[in-house]
Amino acid sequence: MAAAAAGQAAGGGDFSDLREIKKQLLSVAERSRERGLQHSGKWASELAFALDPLPLSELPPPPALTEEDARDLDAYTLAKSYFDLKEYDRAAYFLRGCKSQKAYFLYMYSRYLSGEKKKDDETVDSLGPLEKGQVKNEALRELRVELSKKHKARELDGFGLYLYGVVLRKLDLVKEAIDVFVEAAHILPLHWGAWLELCNLITDKEMLKFLSLPDTWMKEFFLAHIYTELQLIEEALQKYQSLIDAGFSKSTYIISQIAVAYHNIRDIDKALSIFNELRKQDPYRIENMDTFSNLLYVRSMKPELSYLAHNLCEIDKYRVETCCVIGNYYSLRSQHEKAALYFQRALKLNPRYLGAWTLMGHEYMEMKNTSAAIQAYRHAIEVNKRDYRAWYGLGQTYEILKMPFYCLYYYRRAHQLRPNDSRMLVALGECYEKLNQLVEAKKCYWRAYAVGDVEKMALVKLAKLHEQLNESEQAAQCYIKYIQDIYSCGELVEHVEVSTAFRYLAQYYFKCKLWDEASACAQKCCAFNDTREEGKALLRQILQLRNQGETSSTDIAAPFFLPASLSANNTPTRRVSPLNLSSVTP
Repeated sequence: MAAAAAGQAAGGGDFSDLREIKKQLLSVAERSRERGLQHSGKWASELAFALDPLPLSELPPPPALTEEDARDLDAYTLAKSYFDLKEYDRAAYFLRGCKSQKAYFLYMYSRYLSGEKKKDDETVDSLGPLEKGQVKNEALRELRVELSKKHKARELDGFGLYLYGVVLRKLDLVKEAIDVFVEAAHILPLHWGAWLELCNLITDKEMLKFLSLPDTWMKEFFLAHIYTELQLIEEALQKYQSLIDAGFSKSTYIISQIAVAYHNIRDIDKALSIFNELRKQDPYRIENMDTFSNLLYVRSMKPELSYLAHNLCEIDKYRVETCCVIGNYYSLRSQHEKAALYFQRALKLNPRYLGAWTLMGHEYMEMKNTSAAIQAYRHAIEVNKRDYRAWYGLGQTYEILKMPFYCLYYYRRAHQLRPNDSRMLVALGECYEKLNQLVEAKKCYWRAYAVGDVEKMALVKLAKLHEQLNESEQAAQCYIKYIQDIYSCGELVEHVEVSTAFRYLAQYYFKCKLWDEASACAQKCCAFNDTREEGKALLRQILQLRNQGETSSTDIAAPFFLPASLSANNTPTRRVSPLNLSSVTP
């Protein structure tokens, strides 16, 4: 059988014979197209294009026809022409009674897509975009019964198993779906669709360990993809680099995945440069351009975002990604109603498009429509439980609604998905603070600082917490470290909390009778509008005490001094003593 042959050909997870891999890719691309699996066919074709062309003598032969294929050929040819025109019911009608694997798959797939199309049409006609989850595909139960009989009789090939898995997933039978997709990957390892569906069902690394996957070169692409999805970016980038070294350096798919990986770890400059390079190689590409627009949005690059939106409009204005890019453009211009309209348009085109749900949630947040924002974020989680932005968005929404216990739950979920993202930890810390769980809050702020505080706020929040608890030395340590960080990374000192830090340190040193240090901090206070008067008053007090003959205290050893850039008489700083984090992150 052709499926079994393709399965055997794909065995052995190495890339020593790129010509053989190219043959396999061309073969599976053709077989996917014959079954109407356009995305799998496109993926295989793009990957094959990245490899050197084959001479005529080495091109793969067309799949061998069986007796059943020959009998069903007329019905299959007619039905396939209807299928390509999206006349799914018509295609299914003419395929009734066909026995060949290819025709049977197209028959079942036509019925599945017909049900999906009716569901989407009904959704668009009858309900607003926030009610999408209510309408079901009526054909799923029948399809499950028929495919399960075939499955028990072991009559399904790799493509049939893939469709059976999709039906099970749509019916929320996740465990059964995973088993079927793994079986499909063993029987037909070259079909990317089955691997991709498997990616969407795996929620953590532990789950991945227990999967019995075929030893094939396709597994490397799968692992790289799932590592990106699970936010294991370092491992993903290593995999993609090894694939590039193996000979796939021209693959636009791999380049785009690397850009997405850098976007996920917020290495914005690197991600932008890779996306720009990708646009040069593939100027009419629309896939992943919504991710590119997110990066331009974060950098507030209005002209570039405007150009991208116009460019994609010219290519295809009715693509989901195009609508998301235009939505981001309007959002950057603070036209949130218009932005939300385009995200709604994207969801009418594809109700299962994750990015649009999350972005629409953000827009409703901007418009102070919290109930709509909650619904949008919940839909994003229904589509993909691994979307940390949706969990984080729900946390923010409930924070606005002053519901800290709900907040805590959603921020924890976001933190589990992004354990090294300081924003999640700071949000968690603020939640614990509101619930008066100050020890947990301290742990969160300290960990946020330890993993690399993006917004440079964790130390300030930790210092204020120490202030509250009258732990003046620890508060001073946090403030001094905060000032060092702000100055060492060369940021403009527009940070609103810098003045707060200097004010506290000036008062702390004053209490410790360390006049020189107090004086240096008080002088710094004079540079800020909100602390100028206090700084001047403190300087007058210090001068008065010195004139009265008060000397600097030598009894109290100050644990640190100001950084060299701020003070002439400097001694090396002592590392801030870390809090007890033995109980790991909350």
